[in-house]
Amino acid sequence: MAALSEARRLVVKIGSALLIDRNKGDLRREWLLSLAEDVARIKARGTDVILVSSGSIALGRGVLKLPNTALPLEQSQAAAAVGQIRLARAYEEALAPHGLNTAQVLVTLEDSANRRRYLNSRATLETLVGFGVVPIVNENDTVATDEIRYGDNDRLAAQVAATVGADQLVLLSDVDGFYSANPMQDPAARHYPLIDRITPEIEAMAGDAGSGLSKGGMKTKLLAARTATASGCAMAITEGARPNPLSALEQGARATWFTPQLDPHAARKRWIASMKPQGTLTVDEGARHALIQGRSLLPPGVTQVLGRFGRGDPVTIRDAAGGDLGIGLSRYTADEAQAIKGHNSAKIEEILGYPGRAVIIHRDDMAI
Repeated sequence: MAALSEARRLVVKIGSALLIDRNKGDLRREWLLSLAEDVARIKARGTDVILVSSGSIALGRGVLKLPNTALPLEQSQAAAAVGQIRLARAYEEALAPHGLNTAQVLVTLEDSANRRRYLNSRATLETLVGFGVVPIVNENDTVATDEIRYGDNDRLAAQVAATVGADQLVLLSDVDGFYSANPMQDPAARHYPLIDRITPEIEAMAGDAGSGLSKGGMKTKLLAARTATASGCAMAITEGARPNPLSALEQGARATWFTPQLDPHAARKRWIASMKPQGTLTVDEGARHALIQGRSLLPPGVTQVLGRFGRGDPVTIRDAAGGDLGIGLSRYTADEAQAIKGHNSAKIEEILGYPGRAVIIHRDDMAI
């Protein structure tokens, strides 16, 4: 079973029912301050922390005096627009006393489905955590339509965990784990502290019930667990309404942990290796040696560019003898790669007319 103290990169999902007082339509500020204490303590030991937070629609709903019922799309988006600024400010005010900076990151399903957007999202999040910032991620409800929605922040949190290569994901929920049946309806329901594999029997046990403010039931949490564990991330479901919920989890609070199937690095490499290449980059001997040692592919090492590919597309990496070294996700289009191949990275802006990334394929985006 995973231990939160061992996490190198942690994603925490906070549900609306925990963050918002349903009766008042306002923040549970004392609870948020206690969560901020947990985050600061975890950050202090060197763990990267990313928060995926619901709450913008619920906050905006309270401000606009909208009912606690299903809203038309345009009213939901209006509520989100009002609530997002308040949500971001609340996290900023809670974490600032601990010396932590925050950033708001709004995404839609398209941002992970489209490889170019996926790489941009990943690069942004990686840069933020590199600066020690705590990103606050939420679905961009102000622009998302049904066709481009995650639909719930359980799935979004799992996708964020997969995107940034997190090794642990915690879903702070209104339940303390996975049960064989809804424990509010069946007192004999069995609690599962550890699930190594999501079987059809486990899936059949999941119900759909959620709280009045949250959209996700247990089925969405199982979908999240599938995404997380397949990307090498352990996932926990635990009750989050208590103060300092992450400290409580570390101290043995009841939870269900889902076992990862691979480590995050290996899972990402396998995902990249399974892609169909859209082009080929041939590299010189120096670049081949650097790639084998685990380094990124720089423009000076590229000798030939073949195919038509865009940013984020998979390409074959080939050595001078014609042997395939592996597959990587290009940070440049075929035309851009053709223009900068063989040149020092410092010349990229001069050649292209705009600044670009120093590498053509980052080492984290290739399977050699």
